[in-house]
Amino acid sequence: MKPSRGDAVPFDPVMAERRFGVGLSPGRAAPGSVAAMLDSLAGPDAMARAWTIPPYERAEPSRATMRARALAVRDAETEADRTAAMEARSRMRMAARELYARNLAVEMARSVDTHDGLRERLARFWADHFTVRALSGGYRHLVSPYIEAAIRPHVTGRFADMLRAVVTSPTFLLYFDQLRSYGPNSPRGLKHGRGLNENLARELLELHTLGVGGAYTQRDVRQLAELLTGLSSSARRGFHFRPGNAEPGAETVLGEAYGGDDPALDDILDAMEGLARHPDTARHLSRKLAVHFIAPDPDPDMVHAMADRYAATGGDLLATVEAMLTHPAAWDDPYRKVKRPVDFIASGLRALAVPPDRIVGAGRRDVHHLLRVPMRVMGQAWQAPVGPDGWPEADSEWITPQGMAGRISWAMRAPERLLEALPDPRDFVHHALGPDPSEAVSFAAGAAQTRTEGVGVVLASAAFNRS
Repeated sequence: MKPSRGDAVPFDPVMAERRFGVGLSPGRAAPGSVAAMLDSLAGPDAMARAWTIPPYERAEPSRATMRARALAVRDAETEADRTAAMEARSRMRMAARELYARNLAVEMARSVDTHDGLRERLARFWADHFTVRALSGGYRHLVSPYIEAAIRPHVTGRFADMLRAVVTSPTFLLYFDQLRSYGPNSPRGLKHGRGLNENLARELLELHTLGVGGAYTQRDVRQLAELLTGLSSSARRGFHFRPGNAEPGAETVLGEAYGGDDPALDDILDAMEGLARHPDTARHLSRKLAVHFIAPDPDPDMVHAMADRYAATGGDLLATVEAMLTHPAAWDDPYRKVKRPVDFIASGLRALAVPPDRIVGAGRRDVHHLLRVPMRVMGQAWQAPVGPDGWPEADSEWITPQGMAGRISWAMRAPERLLEALPDPRDFVHHALGPDPSEAVSFAAGAAQTRTEGVGVVLASAAFNRS
């Protein structure tokens, strides 16, 4: 039977934008139905075309360029050559900082400009699920290109395809130190006495697929780690498979045997398919999506429906999201999630209708002071989570004295730096919260002595900070 696509759920366009999208906007109409949301999500990625971020393979400066500049400095034979090489490296580093700032600005511009807010939220969700962090500041500009290449194209596709793209991404392999993992009985392992690194295998099982408490054992971790040997990358070649690093022989993961005497990348990709289709993966991902979008304790029946849909479709993520949106529990009131800082600022920019070209056209220093530093003060350093499990979901992690001070400061100071003229707070409260804001927030906005204070009161309100 074909799903209802939301005909029977208590759809609310304001909730559609606030809970599942990037916030209300005076210049972008909210979707009129669940079917409209799903149709937009199934359509082309308009924001990726309008506001471009280079995919990893085309991002500059690349790892190859950075390595070449470093070698040029090291190998310079004369003082003049060394000076020229150092100047070239300095220009390269500035270009990396400029790209890093522009990537953040583009992410915010997409949130402001989109008619498909759910796609932007899903892109951030899955980027957090497959968290990476640059190993040094010089490589920060390559995180967004990793997301653009490995994550964003797959948010409405099969989870297995996203998983395959991620585990063959140089950024992901570097983050989990996979390049140092050698099969104990591989030619290079035996020659150099190097051993196995189980880090990537453990996180793939515990964080990215089956989840904590999933049906895997330490033996599965070990066998998967042995299977993953051979995954490699370099500045010159990018991602590649190195048979000489790979453990020979078949590996058994969750009862399935993969590979043989001649190690091959296809064996690893087949294992990713198996992990993606496991019932525990269906349950883990479904609950994680529901927690992120709806509540810390989502309705079990809704999570079950999502997991069933995931399993029935072979891990189709659009179908899984559809199962969430077409379940009545997805539309329960009240708003029970606190926005993370990146979502708070994105929804603030959207409610203010800041022109997206103004955001993207801002200089590196403005992006730093208006976006990056405030996020860090609020507790979320952009693309720099503490660990591989990404950013926390618990409200207590975000509602802290410093975090709230950061939100209030941004609400009171940033709007007038972003716009030539602020909106009337009596109108803005509806732009930000919808046609029926609370009486307390409406009164406070109308009673403010200045537009700056009135707009700030709305943005700093508890109602605006929840989704």
